[in-house]
Amino acid sequence: MEQETHKKILFKYYSDYLDEVVSETMWAEIIDLEKGLFKLDNIPFFGPLIATDDLFYAEFDETEKKFMHRKTIQNSGNSIVQIAVLEKGFDAAIIREKLKAINCLSDALNETFFAAEIGKDVDYALVRSLLSEYESQEIIEFAEPCLSEKHRTDLLKN
Repeated sequence: MEQETHKKILFKYYSDYLDEVVSETMWAEIIDLEKGLFKLDNIPFFGPLIATDDLFYAEFDETEKKFMHRKTIQNSGNSIVQIAVLEKGFDAAIIREKLKAINCLSDALNETFFAAEIGKDVDYALVRSLLSEYESQEIIEFAEPCLSEKHRTDLLKN
């Protein structure tokens, strides 16, 4: 029998972007099922305070009938930014490709909204500069729902 390595985990949180409580289901790597330890293996869209590779505790919720995030235990140093395309007809793939060129993966919800993972080894000042350039032209708007300590430090150095 094949060993299960991942589980879908339910996250519930208040989204400033949507101005309501949202539910988001994300994949997580099982670290220790008995202890309820998981490592996030998804890019969050709406911004709970968690980033890819963060270690967290989840438990089975009888009402929801699935594992539910309870608390983040250890931050990976990665960050998450959300990007909303404001300009009608603008191809978000342009920005996603530029982010990919500096080692930032992204996941699109639709044509006008995507989230990007900024790995702990990426200089966040480069990412912020790129996004700010598009924001100043009113092409996009971006939010930083989960900015690691390391990436906050990157901004102070510049």
